[in-house]
Order: sequence, then structure tokens, then C-alpha cells
Amino acid sequence: MALLERVQADMVAAMKAKDEGRLNAIRMIKAALQKHQIDAMKPLDEATEQQVLKVLVKQRTDAAEMFRKGGREEQARKEETERALIQSYMPAEASEDDIAQAIDAALAETGTTSVKQMGVVMKAAQAKLAGKRVDGKALSEKVRARLQ
Repeated sequence: MALLERVQADMVAAMKAKDEGRLNAIRMIKAALQKHQIDAMKPLDEATEQQVLKVLVKQRTDAAEMFRKGGREEQARKEETERALIQSYMPAEASEDDIAQAIDAALAETGTTSVKQMGVVMKAAQAKLAGKRVDGKALSEKVRARLQ
């Protein structure tokens, strides 16, 4: 089932359950996906859908952090709840073992030993982790630690 169809089905279920918080978050996801589809003037492929969801997750993470700094804990929790809902539509997150294996394979494949060539290793490691969700910043830190 395509992501937009799944979102639509979940939206109907949330309406029937009269779950306003979930309904609003699902509507936001649907609107973002449809906006991107209209802007691109072509159907969304899976990679594009995941990219849109990634942006939404980052927005929710940043907003929750800002609300916490401003002393608005309730609003921060709302943002984190929305983030968790968005992440439920994304593929499973890569485990620490998966990341370590991808870095090992990328280092062996590229033969890189210098931090100056970190970009080559990052690209190879991300290719090995395709289909799984991974935080680029965390991956970058682990690659840098291995190369030093």
C-alpha cells in the first residue's frame, strides 16, 4: 500500500475514533506529502516520501527543543508525540551493529585511512544502510572516530 493511501486510511480511522491529536498530525503528514507531489508534478516515489517524512521529523525535533528552552513543556511533549507518529510511517532505525558493520564494510571497500577522505566512507556507509533510517550526524561522528 502506498504511503498516501496508508495515511488516508489512518486518517479515516482517527476520525472515527474522534482522536483529535492523532487526526491533526496525520492531516499534517498528508498535506506535506501532497504539497511535495504537486510541487514536483509527478507521483511520489518511496525515497521522496521518506525524505519528506525526514524533514517533518526534524521540524518536530527542533520545535520540541525550542519549546523546552522557552519553558513550554506541554507543547514540547505534543511535538514529540507528533514526531513519534511520523516515525511510525518510516522504516525501522538501523541498529548499532548495522551501523558498525556498514562502516567496517565501507572502510574495507574504499581503503580509506584518512579523515580527509571521510566523504567517500560516508557515501559508501549510507549506501550500505539504504532502506534503514539512520541519523547522518551520528553516522558522521562514528566514521570520524574510526578514522582518527
